[in-house]
Amino acid sequence: MAQKPSLPKGTRDFGPIQMYRREYILDTIKHVFRKYGFMPLETPAMENLSVLTGKYGDEGDQLLFRILNSGDFLNSTSAEDFENGSKAVLPKITKKGLKYDLTVPFARYVVMNRNEIAFPFKRYQIQPVWRGDRPQKGRYQEFYQCDADVVGTDSLICEAELLAVVEEVFQLLKFNDYSVSLSSRKILEGIAEICGAANQFSTFCTILDKLDKIGLDRVVEELQKSGIKPEGTEKLKEVLSIEGDNEHRLNQLASYFDNSEVGMKGISEARETLTHLVDLGATGNKVNIDFTLARGLSYYTGMIYEVKPTSINMGTITAGGRYDNLTGVFGMPGVSGVGISFGIDRIYDTLAELDLFPEDKARSTKVLITNFDQDSQKHAISILSALRKEGVACEIFPESAKLKKQMAYADKKRISYVLMVGSREIETGVYTLRDMSNGDQMELDLGQLLKQLSDQGA
Repeated sequence: MAQKPSLPKGTRDFGPIQMYRREYILDTIKHVFRKYGFMPLETPAMENLSVLTGKYGDEGDQLLFRILNSGDFLNSTSAEDFENGSKAVLPKITKKGLKYDLTVPFARYVVMNRNEIAFPFKRYQIQPVWRGDRPQKGRYQEFYQCDADVVGTDSLICEAELLAVVEEVFQLLKFNDYSVSLSSRKILEGIAEICGAANQFSTFCTILDKLDKIGLDRVVEELQKSGIKPEGTEKLKEVLSIEGDNEHRLNQLASYFDNSEVGMKGISEARETLTHLVDLGATGNKVNIDFTLARGLSYYTGMIYEVKPTSINMGTITAGGRYDNLTGVFGMPGVSGVGISFGIDRIYDTLAELDLFPEDKARSTKVLITNFDQDSQKHAISILSALRKEGVACEIFPESAKLKKQMAYADKKRISYVLMVGSREIETGVYTLRDMSNGDQMELDLGQLLKQLSDQGA
């Protein structure tokens, strides 16, 4: 009995319709990245474990997919190694692993190629990564990341450009229902200072990050349990009640930061970023200063931002921020950078839920040419060649068959048009073109046919 095929858990196939739609998203993002001077980069699917381990914390190390050494991978092990457990065995049977993200391999690339790279270095990278996570809805063991980073400069023009990239990408995707939250680690450090939580910054941010889920009262309760005094949480309530446009909110916050140098620095950087964004020609009308944004602050050191849809229930679809010392773990300290990551899978789900994919992105072939017999086949092939020279995506049914079978094929493949080529058409030079969406038919000679289909951008 034949074995029933299956996929590894946490992976999936993408059929033609899904691939056309994914390519539509990725091609749009690539187009904008290149406009802004980002250059493409790819790194191998696997890296030496010496590159990967110790970069993602203990939990990340546990989620790495390790690759067994080639040949007899048990050759260098002993019974004693197995008695001592996996920590003794693993270094002897595996030296490589699948990459966990795009950032660490990027840092490794920068260090290895520092003499050839022109700094600031602007790169984009779209590749799969692998994590041994427990598969669940929206979480996979193999998935794509889509990153762009600028390294080797502290300029806030870079932050503004990445926000402009977000605006342009979503304009091109015809997606308008989103908001961009913008903040800074320095702003949050300033808020922590005025709340008396400067020495508990990590705890302060972790609790504040729960605001959307548990509400302000519970946040205050948890902060007080962690040792922050009531007068500190009252200051926090005052700050979180500040309303108005971005400039007003920053001005109001500045009035609390008289004695916080780091807080004022954060406000200055936020203002400069917003000014650059407008100067770049972006509207910036989706960008909102958010004093509660605390994502990834163990990693980010400056401006931070995240994008969420506003009309549907979906998590963050794009996010990023400024980080320092990207390459320090590889012996090249002091390289600051800023990056952004588009969540391809969530963007796909968002566009699908809002029905924003163009219809033609689910089609490959525009025209199917019929094939009834040997004579019509030869004639049809010559038309096929003429159409393709005009850039029209077309195909011939590869074997002679009844019209019903060929029409069923065109319908199932969602082909836009069927071109009839039979003895009558060969004799008169006039062909019947059927629109598969409504059944309408047109009688066209070859010149009219070429113009009709090439004018449509088929």
